Amino acid sequence: MLYIIGSPIGNIQDLSYRAAHTLVTSDIILAEDTRSAQNLLHAIYDLFFPTKEKIIPKIISYYKEKELHKLPSILEDLRDNKNISLISESGMPIISDPGSLLVYAVVREDISFTVIPGPSAVTTALIHSGTPMNEFMFIGFLPKKQGKLVKQLESIKTFKSVMPKLSIIAFESPHRINATLLAIKENLPEAHISVARELTKKYEEVIRSKGKDIDVEREYKGEITIVIS
Repeated sequence: MLYIIGSPIGNIQDLSYRAAHTLVTSDIILAEDTRSAQNLLHAIYDLFFPTKEKIIPKIISYYKEKELHKLPSILEDLRDNKNISLISESGMPIISDPGSLLVYAVVREDISFTVIPGPSAVTTALIHSGTPMNEFMFIGFLPKKQGKLVKQLESIKTFKSVMPKLSIIAFESPHRINATLLAIKENLPEAHISVARELTKKYEEVIRSKGKDIDVEREYKGEITIVIS
């Protein structure tokens, strides 16, 4: 059985008991980052099962470049009735993370799988933005190249002309955030912008502003989610 498990985006206490129990009883865990997975499992025992002996399942490194290479052996383990859990470094797997190829394969081969939901930076940032939430679109990571970024911002203008209440949610790197915000300032000056960073963590911060007023000089650290509405 394949389990697709949402892991905390920052605060370990956001993990559900069902997710915790499934992880520690898995035969294999597919992890985007093996060190983060090890830390998560130790934290699970400390928080949920402090009196139990720590038995750490086999952890396999599973990131985008390895998906195709490792797929045959994973499918073979699933056919052998092993319990395999897929986690990303944080949040729901497959959402801008590895795993879609595996899900496609198990659906095609009629292998059982289920999803154990968990925290998501997408919906958390949307609610923090304080903007209309009935209509929203997640577009993953914004383009790295300036030309493509500007084209995407132009596309957002088109979406907004058809659906005025639509909110757009995107991920961004702290290394590119200032250039991205400058592009937003120049191309979407009247849009309402929310920059959420380090969600659920100690230094969680949400900056809300109009596009034309957004601070493009400040330092934005950590994992960042942008909401354009």
